[in-house]
Amino acid sequence: MRSRPLVSYLGAASVGALTCLALASCASGAGAANGASSAPPSTVAGVTVGVDAAARGLVPQKYRDAGEVRVATDVPYAPFEMYASEGSTQITGVDYDLGQAVAARLGLKFTFTAQKFDGIIPAIQAGKFDAVMSAMTDKKERQAVLTFVDYSASGTGVLVAKGNPQGIKTYTDLCGQKVAVQAATNQLDLATSWQKECSAGGKGQIQLEQFPKDSDAQLAIKAGKVVAALATKPAAGYSAKTTDNGSAFEVVNDPAAPTGYQATPNGIGVNKADADLAKAVQKALQSLMDDGTYTKILAKYGVEGIAVKQATINGAVS
Repeated sequence: MRSRPLVSYLGAASVGALTCLALASCASGAGAANGASSAPPSTVAGVTVGVDAAARGLVPQKYRDAGEVRVATDVPYAPFEMYASEGSTQITGVDYDLGQAVAARLGLKFTFTAQKFDGIIPAIQAGKFDAVMSAMTDKKERQAVLTFVDYSASGTGVLVAKGNPQGIKTYTDLCGQKVAVQAATNQLDLATSWQKECSAGGKGQIQLEQFPKDSDAQLAIKAGKVVAALATKPAAGYSAKTTDNGSAFEVVNDPAAPTGYQATPNGIGVNKADADLAKAVQKALQSLMDDGTYTKILAKYGVEGIAVKQATINGAVS
């Protein structure tokens, strides 16, 4: 999802001052020697989340002693990380809530701190953070520095007017139609690549209307100027959930691409030197998937479409 140009992760980096913005609501790891924790349950997305003993048992001693994992995130990037309200320093969003649930399972606290995206990996290398939760795409190159616990997959989604009046079921239904897309995005490149298939099927080219912002593309749907808009599937889902209290848009769910077209895995990146912490996070995350807490967190932000069934480690193929 966040596939910005990669910096040189293996060299030295200068990291600016970091400001702690939010803390998870759980106690420190008492009873660390035997893997137990006195942390009380936390409430996340309306669900009570307690310690998972098996996951807690995998937590390295240094994190039990510290009682926390220091997590970097780039705010805002809705719906994954954003501020609770204008002027607030309280972080919320998919990554924050999921992080609190994982922390509760491990009997730790996850301390989220704002950090510009291109500075996150250098900051982890410099020892300022232990992990990243920032809608980061799991990539082979990034695996040189981080171990990823993949918690979602996301690609391009198709946003249409509520009720889907044109009956769009898949991307080929866009052939011959007017479709909005933000300029200079992966979505524009992807739609352009579909044109050959449209021509081969005799349906006519997609009539692409480019806009400077996703919000402009959404207005074009409302005005009836286009039948759909392309955006990342989580962004489309969040727009459908929140715009006009959910009455304006919906997202096309194509069974052939449940997490979006050209979907890539997104992961919680843990310092590569802490392989055992990554295993603990994986165990905790899987327990959240298995009991439905994970799905409820995604649903809170309208992004159920990026859900995966297994918390895998380093699932990227490129």
